[in-house]
Amino acid sequence: MTCTHSVKTGIKPFSHLQHPREVIRQFTPNWFAATMGTGVLALALAQLPLAMPGLRVLAEGLWLLNIFLFVVFTALYAARWVLFFDEARRIFGHSTVSMFFGTIPMGLATIINGFLVFGLPRWGDGVIHVAEMLWWLDVAMSLACGVLIPFMMFTRQEHSIDQMTAVWLLPVVAAEVAAASGGLLAPHLADAHSQLVMLVTSYVLWAFSLPVAFSILTILLLRMALHKLPHENMAASSWLALGPIGTGALGMLLLGADAPAIFAANGLPGIGDIAAGLGLVAGITLWGFGLWWMLIAVLITLRYLRGGIPFNLGWWGFTFPLGVYSLATLKLASILSLTFFSIFGCVQVALLLGMWLIVARRTLQGAWRGELFVSPCIAGLKK
Repeated sequence: MTCTHSVKTGIKPFSHLQHPREVIRQFTPNWFAATMGTGVLALALAQLPLAMPGLRVLAEGLWLLNIFLFVVFTALYAARWVLFFDEARRIFGHSTVSMFFGTIPMGLATIINGFLVFGLPRWGDGVIHVAEMLWWLDVAMSLACGVLIPFMMFTRQEHSIDQMTAVWLLPVVAAEVAAASGGLLAPHLADAHSQLVMLVTSYVLWAFSLPVAFSILTILLLRMALHKLPHENMAASSWLALGPIGTGALGMLLLGADAPAIFAANGLPGIGDIAAGLGLVAGITLWGFGLWWMLIAVLITLRYLRGGIPFNLGWWGFTFPLGVYSLATLKLASILSLTFFSIFGCVQVALLLGMWLIVARRTLQGAWRGELFVSPCIAGLKK
């Protein structure tokens, strides 16, 4: 059942569930996509080149909300593994839901970045140590998702080209998001050697992710040419392709900005200057590629809207890819001082805010009724 009607007064919470504990039993990693979308909106609002009163407060409030959501979702998913272990482990054989493991480290990365944007001016340098520990945890989870999920695709799961969607990207892109996060965090570390370790690790993470993601995009183009668009339930997946492109551009811009000072502090000044130039060129190039994907995604979405798009948690896929692409746009605006990028970035963030409001409202409605607590792994067993 889709969440297409407003919540009526008097409807009891979880009215579509047999028992409130079904919230835990049916909880899946898909919910962490909400933390990705909420976190990237907070970061994007904070980067806007506008002096609007209350904008910073709104952005910080969203970041704090994101932390709350991440903690709640982590507790619910951990409880599922404790209370319903046999059902929870079936996710590894599911060809779609297992991909959403990647949303967990990506959601955490938005919180880590928020510590630098919001936590540092509010609580001081003490948050750097917290952010560094969380970042290494994020790296470990991202590497695990990037290797283990594809390995299970090759060995345990059933896939076909005609059923393929852009959700294949989710487990492999997590490392790329961690790389961009490392680009933000590295300059804040006190030790020059630690900065170099994080910078080089971030470059490795970027290379660990982007070529694989682009390989998947190549297959996705072939799949859509041969088998046309996926089912309307997967309409939002058309935007997921923008994620690795936007993150790749943002990562190269951030790492390139760090490189001169960090490499010079470690006796490699020439390397840093080269990395800075390559980072800017790569960032602009990937941004241009992302523009093509964004326009394609807009046209595909308009095509889906003709027949109506049923709501599900996949709608959060509209938010994070647009968010990271808007962050890359605003970063280019700050580096190049070109008005076009500033205006286009502001428009993108405005669209992101509008989409977030729509998806958040429908998510609250569906969560209140219990309609969104559905584990396909269990539903498939009942057929």
